[in-house]
Amino acid sequence: MESITKRRTAAFLIDTAISTAVTLGVEYFLRKKVKNEVVHALVTPTAVLWALEYAQLRQNGQTIGYKAMKLALENEDGHPLSDGQIIKRMAYRDTLSTFDYLKNRQTFEQQHGQCLPHDNFAGTIVKEK
Repeated sequence: MESITKRRTAAFLIDTAISTAVTLGVEYFLRKKVKNEVVHALVTPTAVLWALEYAQLRQNGQTIGYKAMKLALENEDGHPLSDGQIIKRMAYRDTLSTFDYLKNRQTFEQQHGQCLPHDNFAGTIVKEK
């Protein structure tokens, strides 16, 4: 695994830990209103993770994890990140990217870890800050 890929993994783990803490707080209030366990197991954690990530990337191109690992998400052509790019990137990463990894593990990371399949799909690249 390339150096940037390791840092990206650590950044995602940091973001997931923060998201988990927020999810526990949200679930405390939701449990009284929503009785369906599927919502608490699947919908709430995903919605919280995506909402936090979207807000942070839209604001400054970095999540808390990316900032801690000194990484930044940028558009391939230098323009600011669009709403569509951020959403496409998150959706692809959490769904189809797993199949890309299983299908061809050797070509999963490109450009020394700066570009993974969900980055290719969304037209983004991760750079060191």
